[in-house]
Amino acid sequence: MVQFQTFSEQIAIQFTQQRLIARLTMLFGALALLLATIGLYGVTAYSVERRTPEIGIRMALGAERKGVVGMVMRGAIVQTALGLAIGIPVALLSVRFVKSQLYEITSADARVMTEAIVALTMATCVAGIIPARRAASIDAATALRGE
Repeated sequence: MVQFQTFSEQIAIQFTQQRLIARLTMLFGALALLLATIGLYGVTAYSVERRTPEIGIRMALGAERKGVVGMVMRGAIVQTALGLAIGIPVALLSVRFVKSQLYEITSADARVMTEAIVALTMATCVAGIIPARRAASIDAATALRGE
């Protein structure tokens, strides 16, 4: 005997590579969520920038700030819903091909899928609220003068 180890230490050493792969997968998932959030922010901010005269007219005609925020957020949520409508069936179909590669995966886990949908929805709200607040603070006179 060269070295003494407990049974749990021996098991931990055997699964080091699997833990590394799991952590890398989690890191790449978080990075993908961050990139999706930044992309949705960019699209929403660009949409608000292009619609500045329209938003200015709405504000001049008496639109409330929360109505403008709701309009911008609705656009971001519709984009996310479209992405989810495409992504969920693709993910469910992909499970058939991936389950042979993963340990103890037999079907799609509803809890994990729900958590992913909730995380994406929260990221949508974070990405959409910044341009929405900027749109709500547009001065009607300045927006109309730019046209």
